[in-house]
Amino acid sequence: MEQERTYKGTNGYLMLTVVLLLLAGAIAGIVTQNFILLVLVAVAIFMAFGFVIVNPNESMVLVLFGSYQGTIKKYGFFWVNPFFTKQRISLRARNFDSDPIKVNDKVGNPIKIGLVLVWKVENTFKVAFQVDDFQHFVLIQSEAALRKMAGAYPYDNFEDEDADLILRSGGEAINQELEKEIGERLELAGIHVIEARINYIAYSEEIAGAMLRRQQASAVIAAREKIVEGAVGMVDMALRKFEGKESIHLDEEHKASMVSNLMVVLCSDESASPVINAGTLNQ
Repeated sequence: MEQERTYKGTNGYLMLTVVLLLLAGAIAGIVTQNFILLVLVAVAIFMAFGFVIVNPNESMVLVLFGSYQGTIKKYGFFWVNPFFTKQRISLRARNFDSDPIKVNDKVGNPIKIGLVLVWKVENTFKVAFQVDDFQHFVLIQSEAALRKMAGAYPYDNFEDEDADLILRSGGEAINQELEKEIGERLELAGIHVIEARINYIAYSEEIAGAMLRRQQASAVIAAREKIVEGAVGMVDMALRKFEGKESIHLDEEHKASMVSNLMVVLCSDESASPVINAGTLNQ
């Protein structure tokens, strides 16, 4: 398969001088009524079609009657064969910020996910001749890679507790996987992926409310477990403190009552209301 080749155009200023000399000869032919010199006008006009200006971070792909001749990547003012067909291709870095798309994650939950992609043209031959519209190709293949990656991992580990990598908190590992997947797809078009990362991810609207309640319930359960664990430790410490006091003796019934009261006080969501016992402990 043919690869990109560098083409060195003729110095444009030198050829501009030649064209101006031809025009001067043509003017002299008009003055002297020498119609043979008037042919120089047509030659000068024809040669003028060969001038090209290549700006920094741009390139010019040159084709002669369907045959690829090379690419000018060095910026400046050049002259090439006027029969060349010229295609200007930018080599600047470009951003692609996709709108969030709806996909299913590994466990089937509908999510919305978007990406930001930084890319640039690396191989002008592939860009010009391997794909029809390379910018549209970047858009479609990037979204296809995003869909594939989103379907390979769960959004979170609620339903897949054994998952080592999840979309919500995968961070750099997920972004590197996405960048690799997009890079492999865009290599066909001569595109170099500078950076690719997820910039938006959320549950789809139809299940977002239910998933939020599930996350809240999980947080409440985790908090309750921590509260109960702390309350049990405090009750155990209180019982051991009482047992070390010779002036206070608690039988099993009073221990059970104290444990019950302390657990209620420590685990309750609201402040306990004290009750003053004016009688004995048995009343």
